[in-house]
Amino acid sequence: MQTGTVLIVDDNKSVLTSLELLLEDEFERIETTSNPNRILSVLDTMPVDLVILDMNFSAGVNTGNEGLFWLRRIQEIAPGLPVIMLTAYGDVELAVKALKSGAVDFVLKPWDNDVLLEKIHTALQAAEEERMKQNAGKGGITPPSEPAMIIGHSPVMMKLIKIVTKVAKTDANVLITGENGTGKEMLAREIHRLSLRSRREMINVDMGAVSESLFESELFGHEKGAFTDARESRPGKFEAASGSTLFLDEIGNLPVGLQAKLLAALQNREVTRLGSNRKIPVDIRLIAATNRNLPEMVGQSLFREDLFYRINTIQIEIPPLRNRREDIPLFIDYFLKKYTTQYKQTGMTIHPQAMNKLERYDWPGNIRELQHTIEKAVILAEKNVIRATDLFIRPGKTVSFTEAPNLGEVERKTIEAAITQNDGNLTAAAEQLGVSRQTLYNKLKRFNL
Repeated sequence: MQTGTVLIVDDNKSVLTSLELLLEDEFERIETTSNPNRILSVLDTMPVDLVILDMNFSAGVNTGNEGLFWLRRIQEIAPGLPVIMLTAYGDVELAVKALKSGAVDFVLKPWDNDVLLEKIHTALQAAEEERMKQNAGKGGITPPSEPAMIIGHSPVMMKLIKIVTKVAKTDANVLITGENGTGKEMLAREIHRLSLRSRREMINVDMGAVSESLFESELFGHEKGAFTDARESRPGKFEAASGSTLFLDEIGNLPVGLQAKLLAALQNREVTRLGSNRKIPVDIRLIAATNRNLPEMVGQSLFREDLFYRINTIQIEIPPLRNRREDIPLFIDYFLKKYTTQYKQTGMTIHPQAMNKLERYDWPGNIRELQHTIEKAVILAEKNVIRATDLFIRPGKTVSFTEAPNLGEVERKTIEAAITQNDGNLTAAAEQLGVSRQTLYNKLKRFNL
């Protein structure tokens, strides 16, 4: 048996079963999926040595465009990973197109087992020789690659990733907008990973955490003795990011007084360290992110208009999770695999009622809230099945009041929401609310519920 993992992607489950039976004695692990949208999560959660990829996934479609799309995505997130394409008999022209697009080989259905095994082993050997050649040129060291971002397969996100793929190869400034928890930093990392600057680490700066007194030192650097605690010279984030990507998170929190200094550095592509008069040229690609409405802030004179246009060459808005519910199961699957592996809870599944509860929830905290919910459920679940009672999510949407709230009314609505979310199960509702079942009964009687 050869060590390693083979990923098989085909919408025909008979094909998956046949290939799994053929290869299970040849390889340490065989991973199969009929849904190509799972490719990213599989590649992110386990090392894969080879992919066998079908050319078509939608009924009645035989153009091969779906297979070519996923071939390109695999090449983007895992350069050098060998891919063998599966195609129907007679589609040799399509298979040749796949080879030109970067596939290492193709196999016609129905396949000859011996021929397929020979192609697989040849592809793996060639990939290993190429890795050894590259490592030899780098002194035996291969820089770690960042995992690809789990995007989702909703129409809005498929459109977004097409934009990201185009923009990433340029040096255009990008502004990422969206609610808290939607994955703005992850998207910035994805843009950097797909860019021509990916050989160097992306530099992050949380603009909301930088105090006004340290702003220039943090971003532009300082010389020894520039201020009381400056015991040695230090480059700032701009210098550190030169040749790479500078990510300014929460840029909407930057005070107006500091925005002019940031604008000057971005326009001139040079910085001057505190305590020095020497101008230092910097070569950065800027990505900024915010959850605030910058055009509205510009209108209120809270954000400079010239800075807004400087950082906003390309704007990408990430929709909240509640507006792309078809992506929720994909994230659940990804986080479940991640945390069951991390906490050694292999074989854990989610009960249909729990899945229904997760899919119906509005996720005001977006992907970050979903991630923490799944992690807690994996840790706290008493059995190998996550049930609705194992999910600790907020009892309802955040309510904004135009006047002082009636606390009794808030309590009543919270109880109603908990009961609804737990499908009338009072024990589960009490557990979610953090009260005893008897306390819940008393409150139901009090509010005539």
